[in-house]
Amino acid sequence: MTRFGDFGGICSNTPSYTWCNLFYRQLENPKFNISNLLTGLSANSSTAPVGINPTCGIARVGSNGSLGNIANILVCALSIIVVVGVLFMAERRKAAVGRVELRNMLVLYLLTLPFQLITNGSLLEQGSTGLVVLTAIHAALVATLFWALLANALVSLQVVEDGTMSSLAPFFIFSLVVFIATLYVSLDTALGFTTVLGPSSNPIELRSIPLFVLTSIWPGIAALVYFAIMMFIILRMLKETRPTLFYILAAVCFIFSQLAWFLLGKVLCTASSSKIDGSFIATILETATIVLLFYGWKSITEGDWDDKLYL
Repeated sequence: MTRFGDFGGICSNTPSYTWCNLFYRQLENPKFNISNLLTGLSANSSTAPVGINPTCGIARVGSNGSLGNIANILVCALSIIVVVGVLFMAERRKAAVGRVELRNMLVLYLLTLPFQLITNGSLLEQGSTGLVVLTAIHAALVATLFWALLANALVSLQVVEDGTMSSLAPFFIFSLVVFIATLYVSLDTALGFTTVLGPSSNPIELRSIPLFVLTSIWPGIAALVYFAIMMFIILRMLKETRPTLFYILAAVCFIFSQLAWFLLGKVLCTASSSKIDGSFIATILETATIVLLFYGWKSITEGDWDDKLYL
């Protein structure tokens, strides 16, 4: 039976699941003498795909002509362009409530894209220090991104004035705390500094409750609370209904992005003979979520300024 915090099933059945990079290095640690557990596609670290003994995976770029996770690489590159465009549009709205906080969230999402391109693109050798460090930074950015998402909802309540030190100081302090905590847990999982916040005392289990909470439970809770707060603001405080469409569509895209990871991944990987998986669809939907959140924010703040003043 799978226990809370177990990654074994996910890493073998979900192609390109990024956080599995941290467990591959853990199993290679000579002090455990358990590297023989890396079998099948994972047996050779120089060609191994993302995952731990995956049933299907995209081989490392260059292995038998593999292009790596080329579909997601291209989608990440295109998403970077899209998010830069959204940032530009957000910057033009100088008088909009929560503009600075929204910009910070967009920047954080933008930063996750090149890391995602590398960490689940099958570009670097499994177990390498470079891949471990980049994956740990990626995990820290994702956890911080969801704090930024929640912070945007809290700012929208206008308990404190947006864009001021009373708003930005807590934002950056908590961002730093979440980033450092997740970075430490991620590195500890891979490198085994301790057995308190790091991996299980039995690495064979592929289990880390702190990592699971920070990369799976926390994003889900933050997204749910964000949605609830925004619905309250729109329906009860602003007494509007039209902007809810953007937020509902954003929620649908986010949910389907997660389903693409876990349900479509192995199906597409098998059908394409290990050339693509569900990660590129997930990235498309995640980027669509960010774009819809921007337009949702724009729809509830568009009355606060005159666009012509900033053309």
